[in-house]
Amino acid sequence: MSFRSTNQRFLAPFAQGLMIFGIISLCQPWSLFLHQYGVTLTLVGLIAFMVTSKIAPDPDKDEGFIDESLDTLEINENASQAGSKSGGNT
Repeated sequence: MSFRSTNQRFLAPFAQGLMIFGIISLCQPWSLFLHQYGVTLTLVGLIAFMVTSKIAPDPDKDEGFIDESLDTLEINENASQAGSKSGGNT
């Protein structure tokens, strides 16, 4: 697993969750500790999200492959001709 896939799978969602948890910490009335550090949690999550969002995901393996020999219409025509030659009715 590469760093880019780890970032996309774990780090970016963690940063988003930290931002959400910071906002929830600010709004809840039960824990004074969470209320005091809610802004800090939100800011750390925001900075972490800004950093992780700049890291590009892994490029697809088939991204550079373009098959220009057949287009979709030719493939559909070939399939329909093969179906009509085989009898059509089953």
